[in-house]
Amino acid sequence: MQSPWGEISVSDAHVHFFSHNFFAALAAQRQPASAESIGATLGWQVPARQPEALALKWVQELDRWGVRRAALIASIPGDEASVAAAVRAHPDRFYGYFMVDPTAPDAGERVRAALAGGYLHCICLFPAMHRYSIHDERVRSVLDVAPTAVFVHCGVLTVGVRAKLGLPSPFDMRFSNPIDLHGVALAFPKLRFIVPHFGAGYFREALMLCDLCPNVYLDTSSSNSWIRYQPELLGLPQVFRRALDVAGPERLLFGSDSSFFPRGWNKAIFDSQVQALQHVGVSGVDAQRIFGGNLERVLVRDS
Repeated sequence: MQSPWGEISVSDAHVHFFSHNFFAALAAQRQPASAESIGATLGWQVPARQPEALALKWVQELDRWGVRRAALIASIPGDEASVAAAVRAHPDRFYGYFMVDPTAPDAGERVRAALAGGYLHCICLFPAMHRYSIHDERVRSVLDVAPTAVFVHCGVLTVGVRAKLGLPSPFDMRFSNPIDLHGVALAFPKLRFIVPHFGAGYFREALMLCDLCPNVYLDTSSSNSWIRYQPELLGLPQVFRRALDVAGPERLLFGSDSSFFPRGWNKAIFDSQVQALQHVGVSGVDAQRIFGGNLERVLVRDS
């Protein structure tokens, strides 16, 4: 993809894979409803039941913008098979992430079964969403079998689609502080922990965590509207400057937080982050790391 630094290879660390199962799960919470009626209410396209069809649509969308690869996130627990099917169909274009609720009785078995196929690369944990502490022993049982990377959502957690549908979001922010991850990251030094959205409002704490734990990475995804909670931050360029000072260019992963069609890949997020990094004077080498190289390195399994 063309950029102010010339041609760079872009790999997106944060794309939600809203499969047919995702829409069906929302419909089940909004009875009487169907996946198609949920899509009509939202103005979103509901994909075919076969996840390979949605995978092909994402390949075409990435081709349209010149994006090399994307990490696809199964956005509800239990939908790991959809993302695995997408990665199996296009292994050179996608990485597979899947959401796990460690408090579920079958969490450990599901993780082992999901990873057995070899198409999934990263486990996603949402402590505030599922209301558990990252120090819960049930989390440890999941981390014990984790592949190479673990995505841990911290900070403010809002699911816009649920609000639009009038569905409750009984999350608990007591479990959303990145500092809680400190002891866990130290206890699992071979795992790479990814904190999205710069900590989503816990920027200071996320930086402290990165400073103390070299195996913690920051995902830059979304509009980062949490900046409004910290008026001392004048905008995204200052966020990047501080993150670069503490974590360095080797531990920042570009993400767009793209999700639904017809919007597709969120090029505006890419453009805003390019402008911010250009503003702070990032070199072409470091830009290539942030926009793709780091993700590919993070998801390589250690021998």
